[in-house]
Amino acid sequence: MNFPNLPAAMCAAAILASSPAWAGPGHDHGDAAPAAVGQTLPRFSAVSETFELVGVLSGKQITLYLDRFADNSPVRGAQIELEIGGAKFKAEKHGDDEYEVVLPDAPKAGVLPVTATVTAGNEADLLAGELDIHEAAHADEAAHTHSWTEYAGWVAGGIAALGLLVWGGRRVIHARNARAGAAA
Repeated sequence: MNFPNLPAAMCAAAILASSPAWAGPGHDHGDAAPAAVGQTLPRFSAVSETFELVGVLSGKQITLYLDRFADNSPVRGAQIELEIGGAKFKAEKHGDDEYEVVLPDAPKAGVLPVTATVTAGNEADLLAGELDIHEAAHADEAAHTHSWTEYAGWVAGGIAALGLLVWGGRRVIHARNARAGAAA
């Protein structure tokens, strides 16, 4: 038996058998959500049975959001006094649902204790949290990307696998021809 087209048939079978891998959601690297640009601003949260306070630091300004813990509804008209690292500040109303504190200087990197005294109507509460300020060490990290060298590695591996298939197919043909010639 002579199979002159066996290497071509093996290559075609290998190509047809190696269908592309179908990745599940979140693993296909296609149509990725746009990466967030810029840094995340430092923030703190302080919670009690009555209130939930979130503060976002941007330079010297702290924007405060005060909600009721039970239903997450905004608390309007409250008096908020912050103590940050031993210094006291009174928050001013800013917009409908925000309060604002402007610090004399931007805080240095590190963890600062934050205590808030909140008075809303006849309710008063003391809340505590920490403001963790990190240096911008990881601000320049790029989104996950593939370089051409990674793709080149996969292509080289595929070519090597096809070469082994062709080489193995020729060895089989030569071995069969040798046996067929010896039997005749």
